[in-house]
Amino acid sequence: MPSTTQTQIRPRALLHASGGPRYAVALTVDAIGTGLLRPFLLLYGVMVLSLSAPEAGIAMTAGIVVGLLCMPAVGRWLDRGARSTVVAASMLVRVLGVVLLLATPEDSAELFTMAALFLGVGNQTWPAAHAALVATVAHGRERDAALAAARALRNAGLGAGALLATVCLAGGTTALRSLAVVTTLAYLVAAALTWSVRVHARPASPAAVVAEGGGGGAESAPRMGALLAANVVYAFCLTVPEIALPLVLVTQMHASPMWPAVIFVANTVLVVTLQVPVTVLLSRFPRRSVLVVAGAVLTASYLGFLAAVSIGHDWAAPAVAVVSVLCTFGEIIYAGSATALVTALAPAHVLGRVLARFQLSTGFGLAVSPAALTALAPHGPVALWGGLAAGTLLAACAVAA
Repeated sequence: MPSTTQTQIRPRALLHASGGPRYAVALTVDAIGTGLLRPFLLLYGVMVLSLSAPEAGIAMTAGIVVGLLCMPAVGRWLDRGARSTVVAASMLVRVLGVVLLLATPEDSAELFTMAALFLGVGNQTWPAAHAALVATVAHGRERDAALAAARALRNAGLGAGALLATVCLAGGTTALRSLAVVTTLAYLVAAALTWSVRVHARPASPAAVVAEGGGGGAESAPRMGALLAANVVYAFCLTVPEIALPLVLVTQMHASPMWPAVIFVANTVLVVTLQVPVTVLLSRFPRRSVLVVAGAVLTASYLGFLAAVSIGHDWAAPAVAVVSVLCTFGEIIYAGSATALVTALAPAHVLGRVLARFQLSTGFGLAVSPAALTALAPHGPVALWGGLAAGTLLAACAVAA
């Protein structure tokens, strides 16, 4: 049954629920800095440091893995009451990573790996820490809208940073080093602003948790095994526009590289403009039901891609671009409901650990998706899109059950 309450979009209240003006500026600066370098980190390793693409790729994967391994410790830190401190720390860790990157001489795979490790830890820590901070200053459906607003703001910053970096790439290796310097300054400014917000939480007592129906002892946490497993599959949708679609369009359909670029830009614009309105519109329904709908929409989009690639050559690329809009809507619905559902299910005293486990599942999905997608693609459209559709449908059924 739909809920009788619905969050309204009130910009001032939304800004407060998102952590306040300073925190919003910090998120924007951090996102722009991340957009300047993260999409081009592999190019930095290859062009500036003269590493081979496999060496740089392995280092970046190692950074993601180490970042995920740090999540249990981050969860415990958050449950001791830290909020803005952890967010600022995630930014400062990335400062160390970029400084190491700038100090790395040519052909030094070891130092590049260390830089990638620090960047990976910061990138994996940030989502859980940010969600915990928002959950501390906002509650209920207002919190859902605040999480959606932060995602839209971050996507806008990432897009702006990546666009600026793309323009600067004509300068070659000097431009890449300059981008790394600017990224360092952006992370420092963002960390200082975040630190100044000073948001902390007092861990709830076991008695309070029992009174709220949260469960037994102070260390108990909801298992959510099915939800976390389903989230691994759901997370694949975040990489479809940047991995699966370029792979299919350019290497298999021999379409112009313009099409993946158009799809990626359209995805970013739709997320920035529609993430908050769609999340607010769907706030009248239970979060779990909305997450199931996200799975259904994503499944339909994958089947749409399967149909699009099978039509005539001249119309296949435009058809894929049209279906990508449906996929983006599925991504928006998923992003607006998944973290919100987890924060709603988690007892206050274990919020950090639950969010860390959720980020672990998301990060694992993002880490394995490139290998999974590139392994399925050579076996044909049915293996790729049919496999994604079947997996996502099963994930949606697991969430519903």
